[in-house]
Amino acid sequence: MRVARPWTTAGIVAGGVALALLAPPSSAAPAAAPAGVPTHKPLPLERLFDNRAVSDDTRPGDADFDGAGASLSAQDLRAAGWTPGRDIALDAARLTWPRSAGARPDNVIADGQAVRLRGRGEALTFLVASSSPNGPGAGASGVGTVRYRDGSSHPYTLSAPDWRAGPAATKAVGLPHLNTAAGQRQETARLYAVTVPLKRGHEIASVVLPRDPGPAADLHVFAASLRQPAYGWTGSWAASTAGYTKVGPWTDQTLRLVVHTSAGGPRARVRLENTFAASPVEIGHATVALQASGAAAQAPPVPLTFGGQPGTSIPAGAQVFSDPVDFPVPADANLLVSFHLPGPVAAVPVHSQATQRSYLSAAGSGDRTAEPGAESYTGTLTTWPFLTGIDVRGGPGSVVALGDSITDGTKSTNDANRRWPDVLARRLRGQSEVPAYGVLNAGISANRVVADRYPGEGVSTDTGGVSTQHRLERDVLAQTGARTVVVFQGINDLRWGSSAEELIAGLRSVAARMRERGLRVVGATIAPCEGESLCTADADARRSAVNAFIRDSGGALDAVLDFDAVVRDPEHPARILPAYDSGDHLHPGDAGLRAMAESIDLRKLVG
Repeated sequence: MRVARPWTTAGIVAGGVALALLAPPSSAAPAAAPAGVPTHKPLPLERLFDNRAVSDDTRPGDADFDGAGASLSAQDLRAAGWTPGRDIALDAARLTWPRSAGARPDNVIADGQAVRLRGRGEALTFLVASSSPNGPGAGASGVGTVRYRDGSSHPYTLSAPDWRAGPAATKAVGLPHLNTAAGQRQETARLYAVTVPLKRGHEIASVVLPRDPGPAADLHVFAASLRQPAYGWTGSWAASTAGYTKVGPWTDQTLRLVVHTSAGGPRARVRLENTFAASPVEIGHATVALQASGAAAQAPPVPLTFGGQPGTSIPAGAQVFSDPVDFPVPADANLLVSFHLPGPVAAVPVHSQATQRSYLSAAGSGDRTAEPGAESYTGTLTTWPFLTGIDVRGGPGSVVALGDSITDGTKSTNDANRRWPDVLARRLRGQSEVPAYGVLNAGISANRVVADRYPGEGVSTDTGGVSTQHRLERDVLAQTGARTVVVFQGINDLRWGSSAEELIAGLRSVAARMRERGLRVVGATIAPCEGESLCTADADARRSAVNAFIRDSGGALDAVLDFDAVVRDPEHPARILPAYDSGDHLHPGDAGLRAMAESIDLRKLVG
């Protein structure tokens, strides 16, 4: 379906990348290309806008996103922090919400238009959604073309979920209303960031959007941006957002979070994320320091800035990196990352199973980020809210450990950093045969490969995360310096009834997406768990079938780690060796986690 709509000039859409934008006309704007006719001369995306998706609540009939008179609420977008012209960082790509949103056309309906984009990057991110005049649909998909300066090109597939019926788990932002000419309706609307791979090192000349996918739906593009590799940076620590939970509310308080580094470097930056949120969060000030003990720092904390400012606001669903700071980060050390929340904050995106104690000042105590002492930090936390990454300057890149509670460190000793990825990091630093990668822990307790635990929207007590397939972009593909991924996951799928065929298909899909992006994929066999209530004989039979695939994947994996063989009881292979069992028969304890990490042939982590 392709409906002609008024064209007008709008502001720059893709921010933070090397885009060659045509200068706006000084007087009369050039005529728009006729609807349905591909634009062969590449133009900046905003010059192609032909649809208005956003209306003011007082004039809801001014926009028509879906051909049936419905549109997004400008007020809802502002309440989410998505104001016109604002840069929105999503999965390490920076896009700009159109300056024209709410006043003029703010998106283009894809139909073979050529978009002028220039620069080099590892991926291309589109901000998209699909619509249908017949109500919620199945989404829209089409094949476009990336053209490079050297004359080469390749096709890509762009799939846009429906703005009303698409999955909450992968949305960029969710809004609570639809505007129509008849008034506002209480119905969720969503936009999506969709990323496709590029040839690394090749300079883009233009991107041709997919042709009109047909009469059932339109594919709308609001922004496009190159995601550039984080050259010269290594991920040292990471945590995956597992849910969105109630707190406090926290009002005028400071969080002091304790994290453990893998790689070291002379400079640092931190990443904060407002994943799953419906509203922005204000960060007053932030600092970083080396931990002495508890909430006390070894020296006065070092201030962090964001775009040169001491604080920042993170829009709903978005992330922010601090500016690089001259702060030498030791390897294998505990850091204190402190940030002030002016508040009130009633719910937070959180990694729930930190296995690490952090600290919180009293309500109304104000900004305590600069204090080296522990006196102001009267409360404790066992979660990591907002904080998702620490990067260090230099280094060879990182290994991502993608998994569930066993990778997360459940049942390991609190405050001791004895998760198997911690042990792997120490092994990497203690040798010279392979690069001393940083190790990023992307484990989430209770997580599954093929099904969401947390639904991806709203406040919930479930912090099992969205599925591996739904979090892959955020937790792996967009991680700083990622080179290799160890996939050790699937027992929760099997315990909750997934067939071996379903899990194998999910693992194949995850591996294919990572290899498409140039990552090395190492699969780990699933450990036994007989004796735990959901680990039935049938579940163990399905586990054996999945492990057979992992051991002989037919080229789907680059290498295999046999964690099953390491921790199982030789006399009873369906259960964990008692010396390695934490006591719940599902999670290895410290000794088992150490045995897993020490069994890894480090050469398998490099191509």
